[in-house]
Amino acid sequence: MTLPSARDWLFSAKAFAAAMLALYLAFAFDLPRPYWAMTTVYVVMNPLSGATASKALYRALGTLLGATAAVAMVPLLADAPELLCLAVALWAGGLMYGAMLDRTPRSYVFMLAAYTLPLIALPAVTAPETIFDIAVARSEEIILGILCASIVAATVFPVSIGPALASRAKAWLGDAGAWAAEILRGGGAAPATPAARQRLAADIAALDAMIAQFSYDADARDMAGQAKALRGSFLLLPPLLSSLADRLHALTLEAGALPGDLGALTTAIADWIAAGGDPEAADRFAAGIAALEPAPDAPADWHGLVLSSFLARLGEVVALWRDCLMRQQQIAAGRPEPGWRPTSRFRPVLGGGRHHDHLLMLFSAASAAAATLAAGLIWIHSGWVGGANFMAMTTVACCFFGALDRPAPQMRAMAVWTSVALLAAGTYLLAVLPGIEDFAVLVAVLSVFFLPVGALIPRPQIFLPTMMLAVNGAAMMSLQDRFSTDFASFANEGLAVVGGQLFAMLWTLVTKPFGAGIAARRLIHAGWAELAAIAGGTTRRDHGALANRALDRLGQLAPRLAASGDTAVVAGDALAELRIGYNLLDLRRDRAALSDSARRRVDAVLAAVATHFQSRRAGMAIAAPETLRAAIDRALGAVAGQPGTPARDAAHALVGLRRGLFPHAPGPRITPAFPAPLHRAAPLAAE
Repeated sequence: MTLPSARDWLFSAKAFAAAMLALYLAFAFDLPRPYWAMTTVYVVMNPLSGATASKALYRALGTLLGATAAVAMVPLLADAPELLCLAVALWAGGLMYGAMLDRTPRSYVFMLAAYTLPLIALPAVTAPETIFDIAVARSEEIILGILCASIVAATVFPVSIGPALASRAKAWLGDAGAWAAEILRGGGAAPATPAARQRLAADIAALDAMIAQFSYDADARDMAGQAKALRGSFLLLPPLLSSLADRLHALTLEAGALPGDLGALTTAIADWIAAGGDPEAADRFAAGIAALEPAPDAPADWHGLVLSSFLARLGEVVALWRDCLMRQQQIAAGRPEPGWRPTSRFRPVLGGGRHHDHLLMLFSAASAAAATLAAGLIWIHSGWVGGANFMAMTTVACCFFGALDRPAPQMRAMAVWTSVALLAAGTYLLAVLPGIEDFAVLVAVLSVFFLPVGALIPRPQIFLPTMMLAVNGAAMMSLQDRFSTDFASFANEGLAVVGGQLFAMLWTLVTKPFGAGIAARRLIHAGWAELAAIAGGTTRRDHGALANRALDRLGQLAPRLAASGDTAVVAGDALAELRIGYNLLDLRRDRAALSDSARRRVDAVLAAVATHFQSRRAGMAIAAPETLRAAIDRALGAVAGQPGTPARDAAHALVGLRRGLFPHAPGPRITPAFPAPLHRAAPLAAE
């Protein structure tokens, strides 16, 4: 591991300065628990100024919501501790479910409210008349820490999210460009989408989180529109590149190799994409693609249809790639290019369509609620003095990690590093702090621990350990304006905190032992269900809604594919199924304009596709049956005999459907009754 960079040290210095400012003001205002203000700073601070502002706002809202609930519940249920524990558990589980529903930074409001209630309410059970004062004090201390973190982040060397997003986008484009170049240089290798490629879609989730911060960053707010458009382009790239690979494979499967001119053009485009070259070179490539279009009077056989489709896809990749490069450059510059307009013409995919597995979400929320209730009953019936913290920390651990497929490893790490923080805090309390009477000296001795730890927080791979050290170290030192140390109380509280985290870990080991496999299977089955519904006509989705939901599923699926050893799960090609969905939508759109005989053939294909994916959901055949391929071939022959644009569009959709379901099958012999299809601006990967 490399040493922290200058930017890491700057972040640590800013966080420590904000923490010390919050601690000083808490002392000055004589707040009862000044260390809550210091702890809050480390919870809220982020290397990006906009992310700090948004997290600060959401933490304030979550704190106020949780404190209000504590004031309402404790006086009513203090005399019935079991009912109070049940109410706290239901509150935590319900808000955890709300956080899982809203997978944006706003979900922090629900999470904070979920575990703020037990942190405030439970220690006041023995004196319910004090709950209002405690809730007000905790809210004041937390909001003071929030304000100090926000002010320091916004005024001391603020870091805008624009350059960070531009850098992230450049890296993402580099990965996508390497894949595109591999496709174009591969000469038609079998089209596959391994997990490494599918993880490109998972990056969209991280991109969403960054884009959500733009409205909180004054320096980047003007580029929010470009950032959202860039995200839309990113959504288009994975299925479009997958479609390009499929068409190239189909061409080489039929002809053995690409013609010389086409091969030279694809190699040049591959070099341009891999190098992240000049966006203006796209005009030259577009002209080269147009020159290779089949002549209008050329025979429109299977090879001609696939060639036309490949050229259309290649043109769309070139246009979209130029738009991605231009948007990334504009975000990096922090200003839009005057007069610039995108060249790609795709259906919008900027909507917020999400896939939610409500059954697993409800199970995770119920498990967290049950763990909270069980911890509460242990506290009540054991008479443990520190049991309130035991129950509260069980809730915190479940809220943070309970939604994961395998939360136990993260909870174990949380407990381990909290224990290390406990040892560090104990060392300070027993050996360092007793002799300190001056605030400046206190700052100096605290810097020895918090500055190095803070410099490591920005590193994603060690974020959890360093955050646990900073947050729990600040909390367990319990810094107040009058120093007092009670080793028994300190040990009891530490045991409760670590014990609550370990109890949450043991609980999830029992209740969630199945790991990522079942979640991955359910995601794949949900995709099959959607394809069956589209083919059967029971849903009316457009291309944009389908893209958002399918790629959101793919983003959730990618890390689970890496964690799952189930070959049946890994066999699913989510991008190929997305293309199949587009083809089904186009067939449903165009079927009404076909003749009666052609429409019956298309309807037979749609019914067969619906049956196939319903069978897949039921655990039956995985491979598409030959009867379905025969139905597609019959429909293709019938549609090829029809004039007009809808018939040509339907023929392209049938070609794409056949390629998606039977990628290794040789093409059929068809005799179309219409001229060779001209290049058209089709929907994304519609064939």
